[in-house]
Amino acid sequence: MMGKITFYEEKNFQGRSYECMSDSSDMSSHMSRCQSCRVESGCFMLYEKNNYMGQQFFMRRGEYNDMHRMQSMGMMFDNIRSCRMIPFHRGQFRMKIYERENFGGQSNEMMDDCDNIQDRYRMSDCQSCNVMDGHWLMYEQPHYKGRMMYMRPGEYRSFREMMSGQRFMSMRRITDMC
Repeated sequence: MMGKITFYEEKNFQGRSYECMSDSSDMSSHMSRCQSCRVESGCFMLYEKNNYMGQQFFMRRGEYNDMHRMQSMGMMFDNIRSCRMIPFHRGQFRMKIYERENFGGQSNEMMDDCDNIQDRYRMSDCQSCNVMDGHWLMYEQPHYKGRMMYMRPGEYRSFREMMSGQRFMSMRRITDMC
């Protein structure tokens, strides 16, 4: 299934628009700002900087007529510079989280959502992980709050290097078909 998101320079889906059906590492050549967007199908991760850098926000199917009002939903930036389509995953979800960088310290394998790693695993921190199956969202605070980061299958040796010291305390599987 293909995803489709349309970005608009003005609120209420007005002004110049940019339609996207795949990853886009630099949207600045298509529009100067984004004040609203419409996700027609699929799920997307939006980024505040080019090349999928900076703060991130997860978007599912829906209409978002005022990006400034999105701050109440946890979006902590008002400019979108890149986006990544999240493919729908069928099958199991598996991720191994580590207390320290470079897969060091205490580790735990997860197959479902975790709203607080300290309560569930007695881990005070999560500094690296290996995503074996599925797509995940990791949050800096318990109960899926704060800044988030999209994780697809692969090894992530140092969250400190990736996100300037960010730590993660809760994780959620992306199970949406959107």
